[in-house]
Amino acid sequence: MCLLAVLTLAAGGGWYLHTHRAPPGAGVELPDYVEQDLLTVNPWSRPGTELQKIRGIVIHYVGNPGTTARANRNYFESLKDGKDQVYASAHFIVGLEGEVIQCIPLSEEAYASNSRNGDTIAVEVCHPDESGRFSDVTYRRTVELTADLCREFRLDPETDVIRHYDVTGKNCPKYYVENPEEWAQFRRDVAAETEKK
Repeated sequence: MCLLAVLTLAAGGGWYLHTHRAPPGAGVELPDYVEQDLLTVNPWSRPGTELQKIRGIVIHYVGNPGTTARANRNYFESLKDGKDQVYASAHFIVGLEGEVIQCIPLSEEAYASNSRNGDTIAVEVCHPDESGRFSDVTYRRTVELTADLCREFRLDPETDVIRHYDVTGKNCPKYYVENPEEWAQFRRDVAAETEKK
């Protein structure tokens, strides 16, 4: 009888842990170079929906050349009133000087990658001109951030780091869609950085 009670409690405890475990990105310690400035929870840019799994990282580029990470973060925040009827956000924005702002917790979905919102981390990247090519400092920081996330979530840079284009066919990130050899180099650079630590 005692053994039956113990087994019942153990099974019940396992069910509780299974159904009440934290989302995969909860409690992740961010690198020192990341400034956390989370968006207000709202239906348009931070829905507060928990990520159930993290299977990839999606790289994007901002649609407005020459703008800062701060300006793009503030744009996402401005969507909260729903006036423009636009859904948009990202977990991280990498700026023109290599600064990184986190807008959405790693435990929540961002509105960035369409059908992959539920299982990916979105990284928006600022760029100086219409070509969409990242500056050297921005490129290096994006490689570093992506590698840090790959290590944290045990992702393969060669298969789990993708472009917005790979989800929807959108020309994003523009330069790295139009120059596939540069995208291949980006993945190799992330793989090399991932192995460093």
